[in-house]
Amino acid sequence: FRAGMTLDDVVRAVASGDLGTTSLTIPEGYKLSDIAAAVEQATEGRISASDFGAAASDARSYASDYAFLADAPEGVSLEGFLFPKTYSVSETDTADSLIRAMLNQFRTETAGLDWSYAQSRGLSIYDAVNLASIVEKESSGDEQIRAQVAAVFYNRLSSSNSETNGYLQSDATTAYEVGHDPSAQEVQAATPYSTYSNPGLPPTPICSPSLDCLQAVCAPASDYDGYYYFIFWNDDSGKLQYQFSRTYEEHQQAIAEHLQ
Repeated sequence: FRAGMTLDDVVRAVASGDLGTTSLTIPEGYKLSDIAAAVEQATEGRISASDFGAAASDARSYASDYAFLADAPEGVSLEGFLFPKTYSVSETDTADSLIRAMLNQFRTETAGLDWSYAQSRGLSIYDAVNLASIVEKESSGDEQIRAQVAAVFYNRLSSSNSETNGYLQSDATTAYEVGHDPSAQEVQAATPYSTYSNPGLPPTPICSPSLDCLQAVCAPASDYDGYYYFIFWNDDSGKLQYQFSRTYEEHQQAIAEHLQ
């Protein structure tokens, strides 16, 4: 509605269903740069990707309003916390109002999650979202698979394990850094997001995880203690298959059987 509209104008506007809004869809697994580009497209450039990215560049600036950001380190962006969903965007929306809509959605969607398991493993909520973002990139949409992948990564995170010694060994973290499927040399390079050369979690989440992946990190498969490896491939019908292994030798055998 606008100033000066007649009653007939109002009736026609209501009847047409034109509320002056557009849809902004953020798929699961989008990273901040993807979200910023989607915002620019949805607003036809009124909110540029660079302006949105700048507004989302400091998670701590939103921590006073969103308790789940309390443990976000200094200097990190809102990567991982801009919840994947379809939003309505009006002509009056700003980068800040859209960010707050996504953070509000994160708060609503995660209100029923029990973070106690992650916290018992030494992870803050920020860390748990970080881990969930990796599970998002390394697992299918199957709830059971996601819980199993989450369990494997918890096992890898334990510095006392003799298989990975606390290294996550996820190609997805390097892919986030280099912007493409990484080579063997790239995943081993001594860069911040290499979870082959750095133990523990990467510096930030690598995408906005789905609620299912957040749930998987809160409740990983309880019967997957001792599993440290997995591979996935498409079978003859195109369906994604996973195989989990306990030892590096078993892992190499699985690779030989299914990936070579």
